[in-house]
Amino acid sequence: MTAAVPADPHEGAPAGVRTPFGERLRAAMGEHGPVCVGIDPHPALLEAWGLGADPEGLRAFSLGVVEALGGRVAALKPQSAFFEQFGSRGVAVLEEVVAACRDTGTLCIVDAKRGDIGSTMAGYARAYLADGSTLAGDAVTLSPYLGVGSLRPALDLAAATGRGVFVLALTSNPEGASVQHARGSDGIPVAARVVGEVAARNAGCELGHMGSFGVVVGATVGTAVRDLGIDLGALRGPLLAPGVGAQGAGSAQVRAVFGGAVDHVLASTSRGVLAAGPGASALRAAHRRAVDELEEVLTGADK
Repeated sequence: MTAAVPADPHEGAPAGVRTPFGERLRAAMGEHGPVCVGIDPHPALLEAWGLGADPEGLRAFSLGVVEALGGRVAALKPQSAFFEQFGSRGVAVLEEVVAACRDTGTLCIVDAKRGDIGSTMAGYARAYLADGSTLAGDAVTLSPYLGVGSLRPALDLAAATGRGVFVLALTSNPEGASVQHARGSDGIPVAARVVGEVAARNAGCELGHMGSFGVVVGATVGTAVRDLGIDLGALRGPLLAPGVGAQGAGSAQVRAVFGGAVDHVLASTSRGVLAAGPGASALRAAHRRAVDELEEVLTGADK
């Protein structure tokens, strides 16, 4: 597989116009497979790569992943917490990672899980979604538990700049169910309301295309999607899905969770690929295995 890709994924668009994130992601998934590789520099991974748990080790690890996989994967997803823990030097590395992804023409999803209200949310939006911000990749993850409406500054700015968002909806951690499965006074489960309100942002997306507003749904949530009456197909946006394939969910589980929306699933993996490093060829081979395993699972889920 060649790594030659345009440095600018919206090359050919009119000046000042960025092809919407959903369409860029759809093209990248078609070319490289529906796998997003997380850049999660856990201390154990840094040690396994022979690196220190410090800003220098963080930089070598993270830029090494981009160098090995840039131009070869649908997206890279740096987890901001692992950078923020080192203060300003760590955030500077995150800025380098975002820039390096852009230089290789690779979509970058900054996994920040931000959520707040009013001017504070607007500040987060500018940090992760505004043109000219050094932390702005192609999309950001958001937490909706102050109400999806509180995310409006980010949703509006993403639409204006052609970027995307992934809003937490049904996470696989056991604690999530106590909030996400709860029903409001109108009887609608929290997770269903989140998906419905995000779906409204994709309402103008034509069939056969992918909207730029996605949600996070764990592949190991079992029958929760059906039990809560959620229609993931109506989202018309990407489904960022941890837990597919080697991480736990096989074709039967994927069918139970995603149903007819499997073609919008972007599986997220981190240690499953990163543990193969630090060699570039080993990382590329691990990614290729992840894509093959996922495509087998999704094909099985579609039968």
